[in-house]
Amino acid sequence: MQQSVRGIDHIGITVPNIEEATRFLTEALGAELIYQSVSPQDKDLDNDAQQKTLRLVPGTVVKAVSMLKLQHGPGIELFEMQGPSQRGPLRANDFGLQHFAVYADDIDAALQRFADAGGEVFTAPQPLGFATEKGEGNCFCYGSTPWGSIVEFISRPSPMPYEHETPLRRWTP
Repeated sequence: MQQSVRGIDHIGITVPNIEEATRFLTEALGAELIYQSVSPQDKDLDNDAQQKTLRLVPGTVVKAVSMLKLQHGPGIELFEMQGPSQRGPLRANDFGLQHFAVYADDIDAALQRFADAGGEVFTAPQPLGFATEKGEGNCFCYGSTPWGSIVEFISRPSPMPYEHETPLRRWTP
């Protein structure tokens, strides 16, 4: 039987300034800009249609949209919008998607690159704490982008205990 869903194609992030966010993701994660769907100079975008399609608050204007790619994994679609009732990014205790995770072979180097680009690293890398995920060198760390989105860095070089219980495996880039 063919699966109807193969995996995550991209994640969407609304940012306050698309040029600054693109620069940050390029410097911090090695992302590359594939294309710009909407540029700040575009004047023919139907914002009413966008409001219906995305369920935006009336009066919201889509200023720019770009698609980036990481070396491996899903794309990152950036949106710059201006609207009458924008809120800050979600925290882990809020309902909804609250972070995305990137896999790093060298988590210390990845965190340094993230910090050098302007990200805030919350702690030093921590061992994966759930019993199902423990293993030599398996670790994670959270950080924040300049606009407040949360990014998790994870490294899993060792087999995990859950692998003894099921043939299913987590995806690793």
